[in-house]
Amino acid sequence: MLRILRQRNFPISDIRFMARSARTEEIAGETCEIVATTAEAFDDLDFAFFAGTEGAKGASQLFGWEAVKRGVIVIDNGDDFRMDPRVPLVIPEINPEALDDHQGLIANPNCSTIIAMMAIGPLHRAAGIRRIVAATYQAVSGSGQSAIRELENQLVAYGNGETPASEVYPYPILLNLLPQIGGPKPELPGYTTEEAKMLFETRKILGSDQIGVSATCVRVPVFNSHAEALNLVFEEPLSAAEARAILTNAPGVQVVDDLAEAQYPMPMTSDGQDDCLVGRIRVDTSVENGLSLFVCGDNIRKGAALNAVQIAETLIARA
Repeated sequence: MLRILRQRNFPISDIRFMARSARTEEIAGETCEIVATTAEAFDDLDFAFFAGTEGAKGASQLFGWEAVKRGVIVIDNGDDFRMDPRVPLVIPEINPEALDDHQGLIANPNCSTIIAMMAIGPLHRAAGIRRIVAATYQAVSGSGQSAIRELENQLVAYGNGETPASEVYPYPILLNLLPQIGGPKPELPGYTTEEAKMLFETRKILGSDQIGVSATCVRVPVFNSHAEALNLVFEEPLSAAEARAILTNAPGVQVVDDLAEAQYPMPMTSDGQDDCLVGRIRVDTSVENGLSLFVCGDNIRKGAALNAVQIAETLIARA
């Protein structure tokens, strides 16, 4: 988040870092003085970015609305308030109008939802999405630094002929796929919390409770950048050529789609990019008004930190 603020020349006159305790820490190559988080620490700030990883609870619950009371606009990367009716859930390229009449706290969607919506949103505006079937291939960076280290250690262990140890995940992620991200979702028997997020967040972002969403979320042995295979059914006919043209002109999207030349989105090529890559765009002949496509996006950038910064930029521009 700090790196992106610097790269985009965000208009900062003062920046304040908060955590559980005061300390000095290096962040994105900068030596930063961190203060203990208190209600008073939010005084005189314009924006507060809550940067908790998925599943991390507490910070925005304790201090989010308190910061709002002190005149701060809060942009929360966690999932505590995403489905709160008071809180808009925003991807600036897709639903900036959700920022109208915000009450001071704005939620960042889940990383897999953002990456999917960057492709689905422009197509929905053109033909009306009716149903989404998604299979995600999610990098270990979505589980934090400890998961990245675990995959690194497993690579070394495998190279040394040793049995890879696993602590972050219930099984080794190296040379494996784990079809569970998050815990069971009681309201959706058989689905995980990550899969449920794609359903509920998609409906909130696109403004329709009638859209059908079925997701299978899989953790894969990739360090960074999520990939998703999307099967879409629309209200109106939409050819592959029309979809390709729409996505070519969509902000934040790069079309990489030439099967004959082996050109398609990959985590390797989307890692570190702000844009999401979309390809393998084709008609699904098994259903009326169906399309299939493949999308990749950097889950740490557009899937989290970049989207949060873009929300602030959008608010500044609208002001």
